[in-house]
Amino acid sequence: MMLPTHALGGMVLALPLFAVAPEYASVALVAGLVGGIFPDLDLYVGHRKTLHYPVYYSAFAVVAAVIALFVPTIATVSVTVFLLGAAVHCLSDILGSGLELRPWEGTSERAVYDHYRDTWIAPRQLITYDGSPADLCLSGVLAIPLLYALDGFFQWIVIGAIAVAVVYTALRRLLADLAAVVFGVLPKTVRPYVPERYLEDLEAPPT
Repeated sequence: MMLPTHALGGMVLALPLFAVAPEYASVALVAGLVGGIFPDLDLYVGHRKTLHYPVYYSAFAVVAAVIALFVPTIATVSVTVFLLGAAVHCLSDILGSGLELRPWEGTSERAVYDHYRDTWIAPRQLITYDGSPADLCLSGVLAIPLLYALDGFFQWIVIGAIAVAVVYTALRRLLADLAAVVFGVLPKTVRPYVPERYLEDLEAPPT
């Protein structure tokens, strides 16, 4: 799924705090936003493996939630929502597409790396690819309660995320073709540092 969807999903996790612990709601929104984005910081360094830990994020989130329940502080609540956001990010990537330049082709069996079992988890393709119309719809659904509950700075973050999602969805397929062209003209000495999926067209056998 695309980054705006993950960001909005992380923020949604903080919404219950407006009802049960409003004093922590704002910091939880930030923690959820950062947690929802954090795993994708590995985008160009072992994407969906270096910072993606579907099992460990989930396990640590449960432990953190128990601690926060009995010792609610800004720190414990923030850590809990951050870990939940990161866990949901990794688990939702499994429901999406594989790790490939054109994920709508469905040729990759690698969705997210499971460090606990030391293997790749296959994509379920409920959301056919990041930036698909279904992905955009999911972003819109997540944005609705946020726009209703928030105002000011946080509301603008939601609006900005939706704007990015719309543009990314409109350009998604074009960006895949553009990436192949751009990375194709790079010097061969640079190619070892380029993610494999961007070199798929260059490494494919001629037809």
